[in-house]
Amino acid sequence: MNPTIKATYAKYGIDVDKAIKQLAKAKISLHVWQLDDVNGFENCGSLSGGIQTTGSYPGRARNFNELTADLDEALKYIPGKKKLNLHAIYQTGKVVDRANITPKQFEAWVSYAKKHHLGLDMNPTLFSSPMLVDGLSLSSPDKKVRDYWIKHCINSIKVSEYFAKELKQKSLCNIWIPDGLKDVPSDRFGPRKRLEDSLNKILSYKYNRNLVDVSVESKVFGIGVESYTVGSHEFYMNYASKHNVLCLLDTGHFHPTENVADKISSMLIFNPSLAFHVSRPVRWDSDHVLRLNDDLQDVANELVKCNALDKAYIGLDYFDASINRVAALVIGARNMEKALLIALLTPWNLLKEAQDKGDFTRVLALQEEIKTLPWQEVWNEYCLKEKASSEEVWFKKILQYEKQILSKRSK
Repeated sequence: MNPTIKATYAKYGIDVDKAIKQLAKAKISLHVWQLDDVNGFENCGSLSGGIQTTGSYPGRARNFNELTADLDEALKYIPGKKKLNLHAIYQTGKVVDRANITPKQFEAWVSYAKKHHLGLDMNPTLFSSPMLVDGLSLSSPDKKVRDYWIKHCINSIKVSEYFAKELKQKSLCNIWIPDGLKDVPSDRFGPRKRLEDSLNKILSYKYNRNLVDVSVESKVFGIGVESYTVGSHEFYMNYASKHNVLCLLDTGHFHPTENVADKISSMLIFNPSLAFHVSRPVRWDSDHVLRLNDDLQDVANELVKCNALDKAYIGLDYFDASINRVAALVIGARNMEKALLIALLTPWNLLKEAQDKGDFTRVLALQEEIKTLPWQEVWNEYCLKEKASSEEVWFKKILQYEKQILSKRSK
């Protein structure tokens, strides 16, 4: 790297080499569902539960071999430590009913993860199922429906334990439900009490907390559940605190004017760790591919300022079927890492010192000044060290992969 770049950052008290090493240790969990439009391998039909993908770009992965081939290609261009984030619908081999999943259905994923030195995270899939009755799962008034999903979630935690044992790194098992109502509810309390009871039954399984963290994920609303969501942020934040599980923040699951980054410091005061699904909402939870925008940068800044890179699960969650899916995964993952790098290259100590002195003029001037620092040169050095392609190279290679592989899948 040009010594002038290091000297420029050193004026602000920033050690460039240290920043690069810190970034290289930060794990990003890549969501496999970007590559197949959240279809999975069950052949269960179209998405349901307030989720949808739009677009019909050619080349969607249709099975395990195609999806892992796409992952092979994407992983070449994503630097740093990585995990894969799975849903239960991505079981391989002989497909079983979701309530009956076991580690056996995910052995192929473990083999793949070992080959590529990856960790694995898990999500029970409580959508796109005939057992989602009237849009309800763990909060359903029907005990048979609740019991079905309770069993599924417990078995998903067991799969997470299997991942952790085999891969020698902790696994996150994240529970999200689509439960809610289209119109104004007559009863808000009852469904939430049933959800609480279902979660209590799931957590009655004494999983190994040294191997697995369980998280619960909130949402404001979705398609078909515009008026009431059972698993709101307030519900899960309180439940997670009371029961010593993680509260997962999905950056697309809040009101459009909410600053999700602002929640991080407050929650870390009372929680040892957090979990994230990083997405980009446009008008609602539309799961657009991550851009290097202010919202993403705010999240990265807070994670770094709070010294939380080793305390937080950072997972990506978007799915765009209107563009090259492999490129979408790479773009979003690289933008997540760029945002973290910019945060690591920011002189937070100087900014905090000025704020504590009440010198807000200095704060504003410094905030604007550092925007012109040459972080792109540091990014290029990081990619070189990680043997990931430069900005000029990786996209051309993806286009070659599309021409040779992806374009032939629709024929």
